[in-house]
Amino acid sequence: QVQLVESGGGLVQAGGSLRLSCTASGRDAHDYAMGWFRQAGQKEREFVAAISWSGGSTEVGDSAKGRFTISRDTSTNRIYLQMKNLEPEDTAVYYCAAARGLYYTETYEYEWWGQGTQVTVSS
Repeated sequence: QVQLVESGGGLVQAGGSLRLSCTASGRDAHDYAMGWFRQAGQKEREFVAAISWSGGSTEVGDSAKGRFTISRDTSTNRIYLQMKNLEPEDTAVYYCAAARGLYYTETYEYEWWGQGTQVTVSS
């Protein structure tokens, strides 16, 4: 069992930056791949970025490429999503997720989810 807690969301103007954090706890939490997803209103949950347990492999979704960076601090079981040049279209609830394996881009591949943190980008 893995527990995930996100933080760092908030209100920011377009063009601004935010850094989200997700802390993982539980047995073997450091062994899991982790990812960020987002969901805007009634839309489907969308892949944002993922990182392997070691932090050595990452993948970023098309909407985030060039603007978002995922990283991991293995000593604290924490991952980060650095977001820059934010746009109103980035407004969503951002979720942290964990899974066994390398890393994944589909929601069904993740077993554990955090409660989410709201990011609102004003124009």
